[in-house]
Amino acid sequence: MHSDLCLPWYWEYDIDFVHFVEHACQTQGLSLWQITPDNVLESITALYKGEKTFNTILDRSQGDERFRPIDRWAKEYHKKRVNPVEVSLWSEDKATMHLELITAGIHTPHTILLAPFLEQPVLPSLDLNPLGHQFVIKPSNEGGGEGVILGASSLDQILSARMQFPEQKYLLQSTVTPRTIQGRPAWFRVFYAVGKTYPCWWHPLTHVYAAVTQPEEHRYELSALHSITQRIASLCKLDWFTTEIALTLEDFVVVDYVNDQIDTRIQSKAVDGAPDEIMQSIASQLVTIAKQNQ
Repeated sequence: MHSDLCLPWYWEYDIDFVHFVEHACQTQGLSLWQITPDNVLESITALYKGEKTFNTILDRSQGDERFRPIDRWAKEYHKKRVNPVEVSLWSEDKATMHLELITAGIHTPHTILLAPFLEQPVLPSLDLNPLGHQFVIKPSNEGGGEGVILGASSLDQILSARMQFPEQKYLLQSTVTPRTIQGRPAWFRVFYAVGKTYPCWWHPLTHVYAAVTQPEEHRYELSALHSITQRIASLCKLDWFTTEIALTLEDFVVVDYVNDQIDTRIQSKAVDGAPDEIMQSIASQLVTIAKQNQ
């Protein structure tokens, strides 16, 4: 039995995204094979025995080790993998992407890169003045805000933070203050999927989304959100991801570079979920990869 698209997933809150993928597959005339914890063993067995195959994999198993043989099979047999694991690992390294972005001329916060504690237990003398009175401390490889310290102000906080993830590089970044537009911070999370960009207002404290409308884009001169995100896509080589961009009084600044562990919860089900129509369009875009690879 052969399927056009394989979708491994287990997170209960992915259910609406899965339904969007199902609908997109039906619309585009593709067969979909869902692999969940309920059928993962029999699915992997069938895959390795040659009883089942697929052309494209959209992996939402998010690091669950039980599903790893599926990706390994796909790589071994040169199947199309949406956001291949090795590309994700490279692009999610904030220190690496920081250097890629500044080399490409994309504005980022003023940043000091620190070697991992395990490589350099004792730091050289640091001049923290360029970071301002308060700054942000970030481990290079964590997502979802894990390990991030906002409003840091001392060397002691830096030394302590490095011990939390001693194998990772750290970034010290100046605090970015967005301008205010119509009473809300000009802070945006932009979704990217297979060439399309979806800019959203995104409050950095409440994490509530609102799609940027075309009139807003023109009125407040926000079209650069598209071009900046497209440039990031050309650097990170991912099929879909999100990026955070703030508009300060001076310019657009990319604050959080690349995140491909995307929270697919939708706004109609969760206050801080993504707008339903955006997540539905993203699902359709991703399914086009399988259509092109049919």
